[in-house]
Amino acid sequence: MQAEAMLKSHPNPLSVQKQLVACVEACFDCAHHCTACADACLAEDNVADLRGCIRTDLDCADICNATARVLSRQTAFGESPAATQVKACRDACQKCAAHCEGHGDQNAHCARCAEACNRCVKACDDLLGEIDS
Repeated sequence: MQAEAMLKSHPNPLSVQKQLVACVEACFDCAHHCTACADACLAEDNVADLRGCIRTDLDCADICNATARVLSRQTAFGESPAATQVKACRDACQKCAAHCEGHGDQNAHCARCAEACNRCVKACDDLLGEIDS
């Protein structure tokens, strides 16, 4: 992704650039997977059984997109709600991963979505470990 080049071009880059880039990229990737999973769930014959998964996918996608946007703003980063947003993203991804894992053996899109959510959880935790310390 191009997130790294853009974030590094900031005149006052943060000391947590590596973790920041990884989290932004994981958030955008997770948002994509969640949106695609929700769409694929809508195409399944048992769509009524997947309502909860669809809702969780869409919520997670929106939260991931918002998180990536918030994290892209490095100016006055310490005064921003970034840590709170990253925690909300981690929580949404954990919930979505758990939901999708419940359908992953029947739906490949759910299994892939769960994997993306779990990668995002790790990236959020890695960034939080740096900015909370």
